[in-house]
Formats: sequence, C-alpha cells, structure tokens
Amino acid sequence: MPNKGKLYLIPAPLGEGAVHTLPQHVIDILHRLDIFIAERAKTARRFIKETNPVKPFSELTFYEITKHTPPEDRQRFLADAEQGRDIGLLSEAGCPGVADPGAIVVQTAHHRGIEVVPLVGPSSILLGLMASGMNGQNFCFHGYLPPKKPELQKELKFLEQRVFKHTQTQIFIETPYRNMSLIEMAINTLSPDMLFCIAADLTLPTEYVRTLTIAQWRKTKVPDLHKRPAIFLVGK
Repeated sequence: MPNKGKLYLIPAPLGEGAVHTLPQHVIDILHRLDIFIAERAKTARRFIKETNPVKPFSELTFYEITKHTPPEDRQRFLADAEQGRDIGLLSEAGCPGVADPGAIVVQTAHHRGIEVVPLVGPSSILLGLMASGMNGQNFCFHGYLPPKKPELQKELKFLEQRVFKHTQTQIFIETPYRNMSLIEMAINTLSPDMLFCIAADLTLPTEYVRTLTIAQWRKTKVPDLHKRPAIFLVGK
C-alpha cells in the first residue's frame, strides 16, 4: 500500500496581474503538481498560466467542485492521493476553504486520513481587517448579507449591536455589482459614530482602503466601486 499523497491548499491572487503576492515557495509547489481541484477549471488554468508553469496543460488534470458536489465525487477527486500522488486545491481568489466550497474537500481529506497542507497567500478578510484599524482580536466574518433592502437593513443593525455589545469587528462581502447599493444602505442605516471601512481591489494597483465614521461617510463622496471586488468592515 503506497504512502498517501498530500492535499496542498494553494491561495490564488485577489485579481489578475497579482501573482507577485504569492511566495516563491507556493509557486514551486504549484509547478510540481499535476492534479488540481478548483471551483472553475478555466480560472485555475488562467492563474497557473500567469505563474509560467513548467508543465504543459495537457499533462494537468482539473476537477471542478461546488458546494453542491456530492460526497462520492469529493472522494473520487481525492482517489489519486490515496495512491500516493499530491493534489492542489485552488480557490477562485484568496485562500481555499475560506468563503470557498473547497472546505468540503478539506473535510473529506481529513476523514480519509490525507495530510492537509495550508500554504501562505493573500486573504481579503485578513488584509481588510489589518488595514481597517478595527479590533483584530475579536472579529466575525459573515460572508454575504441579505440582498433585499428590508432584510439588509435589519442585518446591519444586528451587526451594529454586536459591535456595541462585544467590541467585535463585523466583516462581510457583497456581489461586486451590488457594492454601491450596499454602501448606500450602510451609510444610511448605521449609527453616526460607527466606523465603516471599505476595502476594494486589495493587492491590486487600483487598491482603495478607507475607514471613516458613518457621520464622516455621509459627508464624503464614495468612489465608484461598481463591479470591483470589495470587503466591508463595521466596528469601533
């Protein structure tokens, strides 16, 4: 029985042209692998191409995973690791398994006794928190908030209560084409003394990060962040 391979969790840049944000150690591991699990094979191939791979794409195998992928497929994707071959798990952007369906692959790997190796790379959640100036010792990431206005307004007030009660930084994201409507709702809903951070295009040349009180945001012209990847933080 061969020794089992490893599942490497390979972060991806937060946008095109940002491969430089990955350590060379990560690129070296990426280049020696030939089996990958990714949310979209097309995106994974584009990312790998930017790293100047040493192997032709004809030698690489890609499996696609979503949150709806059945358990039997997850196990099949990891079959090569059972035979001693290493596998790479890629995120669309940022870290695999964090706001990413790859978490179910990692869970399956643990269940099957396959070693999981997380690699260093960019995370919009941590980068946004670092740059916000808010409490980095007690924070909560919520993913996407409700898209409809009444539910969104209610959720924003709930997050504000958590800030007041626990001094806990609240972090969330939005589909890029809804950025501006979310920002407008936050500025109109949250208390004037609440801190609100907008962090967009992190690690990219067009990066924008700013933290102001809601009272200050109400007097400030918000840049056009339509269709730009962004993360939002509320805190004290």
